[in-house]
Amino acid sequence: MPQMIFVNLPVTDLDKSKAFYEAVGAANNPAFTDDTAACMVVEEGSIHVMLLTHEKWATFTSKAIPDAHTTAQVLICVSADSRDAVDGQVDKAVAAGGKADPTPTQDFGFMYGRSFEDPDGHIWEVMWMDPTAIPAGEPAEAAV
Repeated sequence: MPQMIFVNLPVTDLDKSKAFYEAVGAANNPAFTDDTAACMVVEEGSIHVMLLTHEKWATFTSKAIPDAHTTAQVLICVSADSRDAVDGQVDKAVAAGGKADPTPTQDFGFMYGRSFEDPDGHIWEVMWMDPTAIPAGEPAEAAV
């Protein structure tokens, strides 16, 4: 079985967050969704986002939930198939009520990335990279 990732995010309004993630292309998995949590499938078999009400979040950890509009602990990055797909994903997020480009746009020619915030302030980066443009034997970060 391939390894999967489940990103757990605390949300203030579960229905609003579900609608946002559906608008940017995720599909709800009703088998793991109730009135306290929603499983949003970003990539079938590999990437899932668990949207958790604050009450549900508190059953997993006693740590305080930071306000993601004013603090950041993680930046979640997903790949895209092209530069246009990067822009399209950010455009979808904005149309669904998200905020475009909370982090600087990155354009290195062979690599292009932008970002968006969801309604709760969680930052998602979307990046495209042409791996054939990286010189052989050179780490990607050295090419930047």
